[in-house]
Amino acid sequence: MENKDYILTNKFTNVKAHPFHLVDNSPWPFFAGFGFLFMATGGVLYMHSYLYGGYFLISGFLLLVLVASFWWRDVGREGVFQGHHTESVQRGIRFGMLLFIFTEILFFIGFFWAFFANAISPSVFIGAIWPPVGLQLFNPLEVPLLNTVILLTSGVTVTWAHYSMYIPSKDYTKQAKTALLITILLGALFSVFQGIEYLEAPFSINSGIYGSIFYMLTGFHGVHVIIGTIFLLVSYIRMNKHHFTYKDHLGFELAIWYWHFVDVVWIFVYLFIYSHLFLYPDYSILF
Repeated sequence: MENKDYILTNKFTNVKAHPFHLVDNSPWPFFAGFGFLFMATGGVLYMHSYLYGGYFLISGFLLLVLVASFWWRDVGREGVFQGHHTESVQRGIRFGMLLFIFTEILFFIGFFWAFFANAISPSVFIGAIWPPVGLQLFNPLEVPLLNTVILLTSGVTVTWAHYSMYIPSKDYTKQAKTALLITILLGALFSVFQGIEYLEAPFSINSGIYGSIFYMLTGFHGVHVIIGTIFLLVSYIRMNKHHFTYKDHLGFELAIWYWHFVDVVWIFVYLFIYSHLFLYPDYSILF
């Protein structure tokens, strides 16, 4: 027992004998589990038209939002006010974020795989033609191109905000806040235009396999844009609360990583899903 105590803290100096953070007991994983349970159960009940299924779905979602807010608050306190996020801890957090982004890449690869599998070898059930006959596609030179410009511009502004953080000056801190706010507004604008595009779409998710793949892929990307925008908004709030310095702004850095990931995925979505670059290298689909 004495050896174990020494590993945690040095009893004579009251100083930890290791650079890692052993987190305290937290109720948030427990409540997050219930949130996911209510969302999954409510989603199934709602899609099968059971009574109160929608209430279960909404309550689970609101519970997850509440849990995420308190959990992020506690992590911020551990890093900013309690000083638990040492360099070793930060390396672990960065590695965890990289693994998370890797799993997200695999997630989107599955949808691209479904798209190309059907595009390269379309089934006879859809006429052995891709896209299926009679399906009016989006013009890639209209709203999709506008959203591409918006998202790529947001990648530039978030990089501007990131590099502004590295210079210990009040003027550059102001620049970082301005650039980050512009990025948040651009992310919100992207979501608005995507919503308008969905409302005016010439086909729906029920329009065969093409509609299913299109809406699953672009819809999940849109959800990631919303999550990334919230991530950046939390960073903006923390920046105004002086949680970040030019030497230590890990939370903001991870939000930037996530946002660049969203940007890169959209480039592939625009080139291959909207523009059909792989199937129509001569751009004949545009005319």
